[in-house]
Amino acid sequence: MVVRKLSEVFLAKGADVRLFRMEKSEPARVERSHIIGLAFPVAVQSTYPLVWKFIEKLPPAPATGIFMVDTLAGFSGGVVGPLRKILSGKGYRPLGAAEIVMPNNFLPSRIDPEENTKKIAAGLEKAEKFADSLLDGTSRWGRVPILSDLICGISRSGLVKNYLRKKGKRLTVQESVCTRCGICSTLCPVGNIYPGPDKYPVFSDRCQQCMRCFSFCPTGAITVPGKKYQVYRAVKAGEILKEDKENILKV
Repeated sequence: MVVRKLSEVFLAKGADVRLFRMEKSEPARVERSHIIGLAFPVAVQSTYPLVWKFIEKLPPAPATGIFMVDTLAGFSGGVVGPLRKILSGKGYRPLGAAEIVMPNNFLPSRIDPEENTKKIAAGLEKAEKFADSLLDGTSRWGRVPILSDLICGISRSGLVKNYLRKKGKRLTVQESVCTRCGICSTLCPVGNIYPGPDKYPVFSDRCQQCMRCFSFCPTGAITVPGKKYQVYRAVKAGEILKEDKENILKV
């Protein structure tokens, strides 16, 4: 939703916009003669290993303008500064960064629809203002070196990665509810889910806890045994699949 809002503002003011799914893109093929925008969710106070991997593989690009926007449930601390450091070291020109609070999708035990509606409205308003600031040159990308680097280091440690993998192993498929539609494996950004011999989803050990499979399962077949979590999804899975099919999100 945030990326769509940014795109709407850019297009309305005459800017050309092309969107690419990060997990389906090759960093080396990113067009570096135009301004680049990076958008991703926050995880464990920074972001997912797949996002860091993409960023680290971006080739050097002297003077290419770049901006970032992330969505989060509360606080990050370990992404804005460290990301600026990495990109500046590659020669990119940091244009601005924004962190936007949106509803939590990480196994919420309770969901307040009214509160989520307010968060979404406020988040999209902030996204619109950020887009305007990028266009008029008033956006900022700050950095708090010691603290943010420390938080980032902890977040990206092997201990945290192992923790995420172990948490991912808790996800279970209820075969009595599963329709074997394949949406979970199609949307998994790291190829962690694949159809077994009987076509029911099987989970590998690469899970990064993005919650796509849990959030987008149309029948609620993916659960955590013994727990009752609510499901929040920003958009419907069909919208993402339709965009892929129509090549709106070009890969």
